[in-house]
Amino acid sequence: MRKLRVIAASRSTSISGMLSEELARIVERNEHYEAAKRIALADLEQGFDLGGRPAARAELHDREALR
Repeated sequence: MRKLRVIAASRSTSISGMLSEELARIVERNEHYEAAKRIALADLEQGFDLGGRPAARAELHDREALR
């Protein structure tokens, strides 16, 4: 606890002030994570156009074409 008081004093704040700042950072990081997650899930829901064309079933099962 003494080391913590020394760190707080070197930052011109209190232990509770340091704790409040850290909790605020945790909340902010969580909010950024949730926003990024919503965007990523929306992108996945929309899908991506990678070009090309769908393969026909016969092409997928043609063993000669795989060689």
